[in-house]
Amino acid sequence: MERQKPELAPGENIVLIDNRQRRYLVTLEPGGEFHSHAGVIPHDQVIGSLEGSEYRTASNARFIGLRPTLNDHVLKMPRGAQVIYPKDLGPILLLADIAPNQKVFESGVGSGALSTALLRVGARVTGYEIREDFAENARSNVEQFLGPDALDRYEVKLRDAYEPHDDHGFDRAVLDLPEPWQVVPHLESSLRRGGILVAYNPSVIQVQNLRRRLGEGPWALTETVEVLNRTWHVEGLSVRPDHRMVAHTGFLTHARLIES
Repeated sequence: MERQKPELAPGENIVLIDNRQRRYLVTLEPGGEFHSHAGVIPHDQVIGSLEGSEYRTASNARFIGLRPTLNDHVLKMPRGAQVIYPKDLGPILLLADIAPNQKVFESGVGSGALSTALLRVGARVTGYEIREDFAENARSNVEQFLGPDALDRYEVKLRDAYEPHDDHGFDRAVLDLPEPWQVVPHLESSLRRGGILVAYNPSVIQVQNLRRRLGEGPWALTETVEVLNRTWHVEGLSVRPDHRMVAHTGFLTHARLIES
C-alpha cells in the first residue's frame, strides 16, 4: 500500500478542530471555503499544508487540521440510520475475532459504520439490507473513508436477513437488527462450524429472546456484555471523572457455532 503523503490534498476529507475541541468534517476543494461561527477558512489555505497545521480565521479563531480517524468518520458521516458508536465498534471487532480475509455476514448495514470497521481490518463483507437508500448510503460512506478499492471486498444485497440465505461459508456474522433470533436458524447452515456470531441490541428484551433461541441450538460460549465509556477531567491537581459519560447504547451478545 502506498504511504500517505504528509501534505493535505484536494478531494481529501479532513477534520478541523477548534479551541473547544469541536470537530468539523470537511472535503477539500480548490476555491472552497469552510464557514463557521468563528469565521471562514479558505480551502486553498489548507491544501498543500502539512497535517496538524494551524489555520486562523479573520477573527483570529484557531483551528487544527487533521485527517479523520475512524472515530471521527463514524460520528460525522452522513447517516441514513442510527450508527453503532465507536465505543461498541472496537469490542465487536474483538468479540468476533475479525481478521484479514475472513468472510463476514452483516445485517443490517444501516449507515455503514460497522461495515467500515470490518473492512478496515481486512475482512470481506456481505451485507443484507432491506432499504435501498440505506444500502447506497453505506456504500458511499465506506468509499469516502476507505477509498474505492474497499468496495471490491464489500457486497450489499437488498435482501431480508430473516429469510433463508443464499450465501454460505461465512467465518463470522455480525447483526444489528431488531429481531436477531430470526436470523439465527439461517446462520446455523451459512456460518462454518466454530464461527462466531455477535449481535448488537439496545433492548434487554431483545437480548432475552436472542439468548433463548441460541440456547435451543448448536451454540456455545454465549455471553452478553455492555460497554460503558467514561472520560476523566485532568487539569493540574484537579483529577476526577467527568460528569457526563457515554453509558448505555446497546448490549453485545456473542456465541460460537458448534456441532449439533
